[in-house]
Amino acid sequence: MVRWAYRLLLWLGFPLIWLYLLKRSKKQPAYRQFWGERLGYYAVGIDEKDLQGNTLRPIWLHAVSVGEMRACAPIIQALRRAAPHRPLLLTCMTPTGRETAQALFGDFSTIVYLPYDYPAAIRRFLQHFRPQCGVVMETEIWPNLLHESAAAKIPLVLANARLSAASFRAYQRISALIAPAMAKWSLVLAQAPADAERLAALGARATKVMGSVKFDHSNNAAIIARGQAWRAALLQQANRPLVLLASSREGEEAAFLAQWQSMYGQTAAAPLLIIVPRHPQRFDAVADLIRSHGLALQRRSQWQQDIVAAEVILGDSMGEMAAWFAASDVCIMGGSLLPFGSQNFIEACALGCPVLLGPHTFNFAAATAAALAEGAAWQGQTLGEILDKTQQLLLDDTARQAMSAAGVEFANAHRGATARLLDELTTYL
Repeated sequence: MVRWAYRLLLWLGFPLIWLYLLKRSKKQPAYRQFWGERLGYYAVGIDEKDLQGNTLRPIWLHAVSVGEMRACAPIIQALRRAAPHRPLLLTCMTPTGRETAQALFGDFSTIVYLPYDYPAAIRRFLQHFRPQCGVVMETEIWPNLLHESAAAKIPLVLANARLSAASFRAYQRISALIAPAMAKWSLVLAQAPADAERLAALGARATKVMGSVKFDHSNNAAIIARGQAWRAALLQQANRPLVLLASSREGEEAAFLAQWQSMYGQTAAAPLLIIVPRHPQRFDAVADLIRSHGLALQRRSQWQQDIVAAEVILGDSMGEMAAWFAASDVCIMGGSLLPFGSQNFIEACALGCPVLLGPHTFNFAAATAAALAEGAAWQGQTLGEILDKTQQLLLDDTARQAMSAAGVEFANAHRGATARLLDELTTYL
């Protein structure tokens, strides 16, 4: 009965989906593309790149957007080594996720949108691609996807799974819908014991701890070298420390800039500030915000040959976050200043960039606790505290270098989730 009520709600909301896509397309025209795929209609089949005559069923991996898709890199590399005879099917939900998948994995995989959670759309998707098994990243719980995959005898594995206390309480309110769906997972591999306990309490039967694959990410050496070159050029021009606000979310830049100017004003002694927004559709809005504060702006997208040091650099490019980490003296992690749950700070630690966190880190609760305990990150409750700590680190080379070394050690110590995932997936490959 509950599932029928869920289906009814889906159909009642059907017109709103297309209104939502149209609204998003005003800022991101790519939202107007591939609408048929949103309902399970596909113009392509499995691409047999480098797999001449291959008729085997593909391994399917789903990552909702950019962060999850980038986190898939070590898994995809391991899958290609473990099952080179099988095609790869990658699905996502956002245009930026699709663009990221195409840039990173387009040479050897088929990339499409996963349809919305309508039973017929899911059946069309499963019948069209006939996956051998599916690996769903993070915490994507779609009842009809789980029920239809089980009916088609396609094993689904929830990998790198996390579930905050707040999300757990929200799912508990609809447990009559969620519990039967959770029981359909063939395997649930959680990031931390607390995640595994919450997922099991929701109804998952086969639950284990694997750690986080975000620790297994390997950065492109050329990207890191690019960041180091930027740093050298900027220091030569201005000889000021570089402070990075990374993966900032809406509302965070305005609050941060106000606090930044309260501390530094527009003096020559201010560090060079780098802001890299999380979502590319906000690049222009953040540029306007920076100018509205009377700060001289240099956009990454407008660099020609020479870097021009301004008061603020806007990192309005894709795929260069590692370069910004490599260039910076201190990183303040976006998503943690307001209640978004934080963005991924593990990559910054791995590159030896000291990380300062705001109070909101529920998406990375286990990693945050470990990073704080191991001296790889520091957490403040207010922007004032965070910028005071920033200034302390910039003035104390010894403390900053110790935090940098602790970050690298922290990132290396927690590797291995990908290997544990592959061990569990062997049964299905």
